[in-house]
Amino acid sequence: MTRSESYSTPLAERYASPRMLALWSPQRRHGMWRRLWLALAEAEQSLGVPIPDEALAQMREHLDDIDFDAVAAYEKRFRHDVMAHAHAFGDVAPAAKGYIHYGATSCYVTDNAELLLMREGLGVLREKVLQAMRELAAFARRWRAEPTLGYTHLQPAQLTTVGKRAALWLHDLALDVADIDHRVATLPFRGAKGTTGTQASFLSIFHGDHGKVRELDAMVTKAMGFPAALPITGQTYSRKIDAQVLGVVSGIAASAAKFASDMRMLQAFGEIEEPFEKEQIGSSAMAYKRNPMRSERINALARFVGSLEPNANQTHAVQYFERTLDDSANRRLVIPESFLATDAILVLLVNVAGGLEVHPARIAARVRDELPFMATEELIVRAVRAGLGRQEAHEVIRRHSIAAARAMKDEGIANDMLARLAQDPEFGVPLDDLRAALDATHYVGRAPQQVDEFLDEVVQPLLDLVPASHERDEVRV
Repeated sequence: MTRSESYSTPLAERYASPRMLALWSPQRRHGMWRRLWLALAEAEQSLGVPIPDEALAQMREHLDDIDFDAVAAYEKRFRHDVMAHAHAFGDVAPAAKGYIHYGATSCYVTDNAELLLMREGLGVLREKVLQAMRELAAFARRWRAEPTLGYTHLQPAQLTTVGKRAALWLHDLALDVADIDHRVATLPFRGAKGTTGTQASFLSIFHGDHGKVRELDAMVTKAMGFPAALPITGQTYSRKIDAQVLGVVSGIAASAAKFASDMRMLQAFGEIEEPFEKEQIGSSAMAYKRNPMRSERINALARFVGSLEPNANQTHAVQYFERTLDDSANRRLVIPESFLATDAILVLLVNVAGGLEVHPARIAARVRDELPFMATEELIVRAVRAGLGRQEAHEVIRRHSIAAARAMKDEGIANDMLARLAQDPEFGVPLDDLRAALDATHYVGRAPQQVDEFLDEVVQPLLDLVPASHERDEVRV
């Protein structure tokens, strides 16, 4: 069967980066299993188990030269992937055959490797979140003071700035970095706990010496780079930890989806557009179209990631007693694909954020359409100065603003509210004086200063911790 005749996940074929694909590859996973077996054997030897030095030397020499054909043959016989890999490792490290997996259960390698992979995967995602933040920070700084329509309820509200809106996207990502850092700092190792988590096999190996069993657990944990192991487990670590990790991962996807949703609407408004290649085709039929396809893809992949997050808690809830095996096949799919899809999302996010195309004239035109409505308080002040009572001024403005809005919708004319007010003798303010109130920068509040403060005090300290990288993953299709 050729490659084109067999299904392959689009995450591998189209979307995820080579680095994340390599992280979740069989080579990386099972190389990690061998390192875990080596760490266990080294710790056991140091605590008095008579494992020959030659056994450890052979294990060290063959950590990555995995014969996957031999593994497949063993698994066909044994119907057990861990034992298949243990036998294949023993074939190339014959002096260690009697000591590979000594005292361990399958979850010693499968669970501990999963924790190692998730920890490293969070690190990869963190780097890419910071890349996206760097791009958005430069964008926010450049457009810090550009007035634009703000929205509540998806209806025009008070003005904000283009840069302030970008700062909102940035803030979500900064929260994600904090979540990643907390999760990585507190992610535990399963350690060497035995078949049902009681460490009975290791207690037997060390002739009832509880101290050595505890030391073994600590030594393996330290060897694999974790500050601490779980104090208690069943056969597996609690699957609640998977739910905690996927909560962070799906949170990143959600932040990117919020950005992408906003971008799709801004592109529909004609205000800001995502990058568009010279020969890119927006539609097979409508040659003029410039669709926000990368933002749409972010939303599509984020929806997929979000659908996987509840799966982890559902799995945790049915791990009867010390464990059941209905988690295994499920986790083989859910955990890697959550990371791969979120990686793909961040590749797109970095690309889009680094190539945003702003159309100030279009933004200003849309502001002009709504600005008379937003200047209401200032117009009331000017009317009061001209001798009209505050409540009376409010009523006149209310009446004319409703009429102007109706005319804009029903007749397609420009906003003529100021002309209506100037022509109303009750209002008593000349048209030029009313027009003087329509300086958009007067209605953005502290948005430019908020952008500066946020970038200087929150974003830049995060970015300073990681050198700027000029390498970017290619958007593959």
